[in-house]
Amino acid sequence: MKRKNESEVIRAVRELERERDSGAVRKAGRWTVEKWLTHWIETIAVPPAIRETSHSGYRVDVYTHLIPGVGAHRLDKLSPEHLEKLYAKMQRAGKSAGTAHHVHRTARTALNVAVRRGYLLRNPATLAKAPTLSEEEVEPYEITEIRRLLKAADALPRNSARWAIALSLGLRQGEALGMKWADVDLDRGTLRVRRGRQRPKYAHGCGETCGKKAGYCPERKQTNPDTADTKSRAGRRAIGLPGQLVTLLRQHREEQDRDRVDARQLWHDEGWVFATPTGRALNPNTDYHQWKDLLKAAGLRDARLHDARHTAATVLLILGVPMPTVMSIMGWASADMARRYQHVTDTIRQAVAEQVGGLLWQAAEEAADGSEKPFGKAD
Repeated sequence: MKRKNESEVIRAVRELERERDSGAVRKAGRWTVEKWLTHWIETIAVPPAIRETSHSGYRVDVYTHLIPGVGAHRLDKLSPEHLEKLYAKMQRAGKSAGTAHHVHRTARTALNVAVRRGYLLRNPATLAKAPTLSEEEVEPYEITEIRRLLKAADALPRNSARWAIALSLGLRQGEALGMKWADVDLDRGTLRVRRGRQRPKYAHGCGETCGKKAGYCPERKQTNPDTADTKSRAGRRAIGLPGQLVTLLRQHREEQDRDRVDARQLWHDEGWVFATPTGRALNPNTDYHQWKDLLKAAGLRDARLHDARHTAATVLLILGVPMPTVMSIMGWASADMARRYQHVTDTIRQAVAEQVGGLLWQAAEEAADGSEKPFGKAD
């Protein structure tokens, strides 16, 4: 870059000297933010190095938000303030704090690679203030409500065990839909979580002549695998099955055998535990709507499907299961996740209140009739 005067030249020289003395010298090159992000998303952060779902989210953030918002800046001139202005602008335009926060995480990830490769001395996204996320209040179902859900699920014509799995073991939606019978040992009463069902992606099979989106094309073709391996080592786990759930799964397998007979030559023997009437993998969107229908059938308040996982984690809290065991069952890598997923329900609050009452007032009553000295009085 051409310097306008002697003072600018001196500042530039001193900056280079500081970089030299610190041992952190930028590589030569004229990267713009747009050029770097495009290079990163097209050649570095691509499957199989990262998951398909992660790549899809990164692409949206890069091409929809980051490049239009800050892409014109030189990479080495990008500042935390540039990113903070982008996040504020997104939220003024009606985007949620969650969307802005996701863009922030994508920027941080992409720029971390630029730092490691020597194109940046430090990552401005780590210095930028991330959009504030309001913690969503989750109200897990009480034990009586879980029983109502299970009773309503029993009346379903197909896949009723799907919801028993969700509410008793807390499997994620993808984990439950990605299970195959080879992962389940009903004699030993165990199942292994190995993979997760992916949301299907489609491409036109008609040459884009149908005039519809790819997902609605009559000749659509799925472009991604049905499943992907679990994201983390902790996610790959073995779980013990309650006896009642073993019974439900045996009944479920018999129902699926009847589906196989009814479907005849239309049956696809793909081994899914929870499948369509023709043996295909269940679509996550269909599964979501079936959960909503179940809530209505049980006469319960609306809740996210993921709240079933929160409910299962809270049941483990009620039972006093040790934290390492909880982490193993739920597939968590850190105890911090427990604090996010385990909630104090009315049942727990009432139990604690009774314990406190018994300790304080019962002790005082016993002291009054002379059977015991007052609580807290020294000998």
